Amino acid sequence: MLAKALKARQARLEDEKGFTLIELLAVIVILAIIAVIAIPLIGNVIDKSKAEGDVATARQIYDAARLYVIGEKNGEFKTKTVSLAELQTGKYIEEDIVLPSTKLKLDKESTKVSFGDDSSLKEVVLGTSSSISKTYTASEILGSKETTGK
Repeated sequence: MLAKALKARQARLEDEKGFTLIELLAVIVILAIIAVIAIPLIGNVIDKSKAEGDVATARQIYDAARLYVIGEKNGEFKTKTVSLAELQTGKYIEEDIVLPSTKLKLDKESTKVSFGDDSSLKEVVLGTSSSISKTYTASEILGSKETTGK
């Protein structure tokens, strides 16, 4: 009798094609759970990369300012600030540099590097034409992943 029931069930299973409604709903629920977890993580990765891009741009401008002071000012930090306009005039940095987080072009006059009395980096201000400005301290720029090798 058990063998007869198993054969009948097997015959019914051979005739079935496709997925049941419960199987489809289970797959949809699993995909929804994965999406709920993944979307915020992807958003955080994008935001973090934009912030790191801004710091890298500030570091690039700082390095150009150091080269400018060494090359044009004979290493003397008499002027405490160097503007982006000076760096671009001296060909120490490219003309069309943008802020990675906003894709706005940096303003030549409001973007500047400030040095302290001991010729050390004080801060880098990244200003755009739409009055968005970001200021980075020496520890933020010199402590970036590029310099520490992390």
